[in-house]
Amino acid sequence: MAFLSVAHLKKYYYQHKAVDDFSLDMDAGHIWGLLGPNGAGKTTLLRMITGILFPDSGEIYFRQQPFYPERDQRYIGYMPEERGLYKKMSVGEQLIYLGRLKGLSYAEARKRAWQWVNKMQLAPWWSKHVGDLSKGMSQKVQFIATILHEPPLIILDEPFSGLDPINANLIKDEIFAFSQKGCLVIFSTHRMEQVEEICDHIVLINKGKKLLDGETNQIRQQFKQHQFKLKTEPKLLPATLQKLDLESIVGKEDHEIIQIKPNRSSNDILRALIDEGYSILEFSEVLPSLNEIFIRSVNNNS
Repeated sequence: MAFLSVAHLKKYYYQHKAVDDFSLDMDAGHIWGLLGPNGAGKTTLLRMITGILFPDSGEIYFRQQPFYPERDQRYIGYMPEERGLYKKMSVGEQLIYLGRLKGLSYAEARKRAWQWVNKMQLAPWWSKHVGDLSKGMSQKVQFIATILHEPPLIILDEPFSGLDPINANLIKDEIFAFSQKGCLVIFSTHRMEQVEEICDHIVLINKGKKLLDGETNQIRQQFKQHQFKLKTEPKLLPATLQKLDLESIVGKEDHEIIQIKPNRSSNDILRALIDEGYSILEFSEVLPSLNEIFIRSVNNNS
């Protein structure tokens, strides 16, 4: 059994199907991107996995056994999109308090909090009230609170909101580090470029239903359309495109994006171009971005 499994989860609000018969297996040591348009059911799904909400039906298995919030929540770190920090508490007090709620002793919570505050470049703000921090600073405090007890399951909902590129890279490095230690990280965001950069697996949900899931690279391969980036010397002529029965999707100053018919191989095209007297400076397959896959999948499901 996978480290985290959800089987046939359903959650309805009156007549609205927030999550509708959703199943998924996720193994430890991976970073999963949870994708979907607004209102797709992502937050409801995450809240059921963390025990904040109870499903109307279905099962959740965590660490190879049925999930019980009272027992298992201490093994989960959840960073919601809406910040849940106490504005009138100092950064240090806040982190120690939240660490103790997750089962750490006072001494251990203080030790870890101080180490993480230094690591996240927040030491000068240790004694300052959370309400006095900028959005980016409070986001880093929220991240520390999420991972302070070193949970094997980390759930991050829009973790880079309000962060500049330098601080975003600090968080990214820690996400990779936790994954390498064997943690399962579930990462929800609307920023597709972040998902492509960070996640090795993705799951797409729309209208409460799972549309697709799997390894990020394999999914991009599944959605490819036999398009290639081509750069030649001299520049490719329209007459050559017509002769070789190729379609130019995008023509740039220094290269073309060409469409090859499925019954023809890229090697055939390369040989034909060389026979026509062209030097091949660049030839590479163009895989669709996750943004393109996302739009195509959601539109087909609408």
